[in-house]
Order: sequence, then structure tokens, then C-alpha cells
Amino acid sequence: MKITINTFIALSFLLVGTVSFAAGNVKLDSVDIDVSDHESLQRGAKTFINYCMGCHSLSYQRYNRMADDIGINIDQLKENLIFTTDKNGKKSKDGALMKITMQKDYTEKAFGVAPPDLTVIARSNGTNWLYTYLRSFHKDEKSATGFANTVKIVSMPNVLWQLQGEQVLDKKTGKFSISKLGLQTPKEFDATIKDLVTFLSYTGEPIQQTRKTLGIWVLLFMLIFTIVAYFLKKEYWRDIH
Repeated sequence: MKITINTFIALSFLLVGTVSFAAGNVKLDSVDIDVSDHESLQRGAKTFINYCMGCHSLSYQRYNRMADDIGINIDQLKENLIFTTDKNGKKSKDGALMKITMQKDYTEKAFGVAPPDLTVIARSNGTNWLYTYLRSFHKDEKSATGFANTVKIVSMPNVLWQLQGEQVLDKKTGKFSISKLGLQTPKEFDATIKDLVTFLSYTGEPIQQTRKTLGIWVLLFMLIFTIVAYFLKKEYWRDIH
């Protein structure tokens, strides 16, 4: 038993160390995510497909399942959210997986590394990490893409710069400022990123709302069963005591 406990403690420290290493010394901003908010999910899906899906797939998610979960019909899905094609060059069907058209070999040559699949990015790194990361791109003339990120060293550009504007980092204070406004105000951009993170939180576990609801019913069942079992035990042992 001592060996088991010691092993568990050691693994716990390793896990904490891994999380700390992933976050680095950057303070993560907190974001309140509600995957039951269909309007937020719809806005997040639109942002992802328009700005992220040129390079990043959601290869464990299907278009029609997404449409059903976020509250849009198939016609809206086909008209507004399906822009990929299959191997024959035809528009992807509504039951297809959300994969990009670009081939892995091409992306490796173009970017040096294949852009990762983002289906479970929010679940693996956490919503606070993702929210902070997407808002931490800033101008960097020394970078090949013209951008750097304070959360993680990346080779990707800031694909949302048109919305955000030109953000610069004051290296002395570590604070950001907008040197040139984009299509959105800073407050509007933060809301856009929140919607995007909400959508990616959903793709990481599409049934999380069902799981939470089911969990409540299970706890209620256990409570009722415990009460019934208690009185049944008293009835069985009444004559003995």
C-alpha cells in the first residue's frame, strides 16, 4: 500500500510539473465558458471555419453532428459553414469529417511543420490557456511571420490580426497595447475569442452537457437509493436489535 501511495504522489508531482511547464511563467487569463450557449457556439464555429480551418482540421468532428449540437439546420450548414472539398474536388457532404483540403506533405513543406488537428486542443491544454494564447500574438519584426506569442513559441502567424489590429508588447511592463485598430475593438475581439474557445471546448467533448445532466440524475438516484437502503436495513435488523 505504501508503494502505491508513493507512486501516486510521484505521478501527481509529475503531472503538476507538466502543466506548469506547458503554461510557462505566463499568467493565464480566466474565461467563463458555457457550451450550452448555442449563439456563442454558432459564432465560434463561424470564426473557426473562416479563419482557422484553412490550415487546421477538426478530424474527429462531423459537420452534421456539429450542426445538430449548436442549433442550426442542414441548409444553414451547407450554405454558411461547409467550404471544404473531398478527394474528387466536390463539396464535402454534411456527414463528412471536418478535415482540411490541404495535404500533410504540402503543409510540412510550406510551414516547416504540419498544423495540428484542433479537435481536442481546449481539452488538452485548457480553456484558460487557449483564451490567453489566442489573445497574446503581437508584432515582432524579427519573426519570419512578423508575429510572436508570449504563451508559446509558434511558427504560425496571427490569422486574426485583421480583427484584432496590430498589437505590440511593452517588454518592460509585459503589457499589450493596440497600435492600430482592426475591424473590432479590444472588447469585441475578446468576445470573439471567447466564442471561439467555447466552440473548441465543445469539439473536445461534444457530450459534456449530457454528461453533466446525467451526473445530476445519477447523484439523485444514489441519494434516493441510500435512503431506501437505510430504512430497509432498519427493517431487516429490527427483530435482532
